[in-house]
Amino acid sequence: MSNPNIANLSTINGVTTYYNPAVTSAVVLVANPANSGHVYKINVINISNIDTSSNISTSIALYTNGSVAQGSAPSGGTAYPIASTIAVPASASLIVADKTTAIYLEEDKCISITSGTASGLTFSVSYEEISS
Repeated sequence: MSNPNIANLSTINGVTTYYNPAVTSAVVLVANPANSGHVYKINVINISNIDTSSNISTSIALYTNGSVAQGSAPSGGTAYPIASTIAVPASASLIVADKTTAIYLEEDKCISITSGTASGLTFSVSYEEISS
């Protein structure tokens, strides 16, 4: 099932996950594997800069391959930027997406994150896992 009919739902589960990448290359924040039978409605993507003295740049992208676990490098496909090279001020947070910017993450897609400083940013995502 590649795209559940969300008008005829049987299950909606709320999920919040977070990640603090220890690398400066792209890694997966949330993945919807192929053949999951789900669509994820992304409600919030928040970034917190835990460094008290430096701004840290970040990028977030939708990836066309989502069959890898959180923290893994995207395994293939094409990245489509949601936010590109945005500076998050020291000791501050940035909301990149919220309920007014609905993103539906279909099967075999993922959201990747990149941090300009290893272990400097914490990313959190809250979403609804929808299946019919």
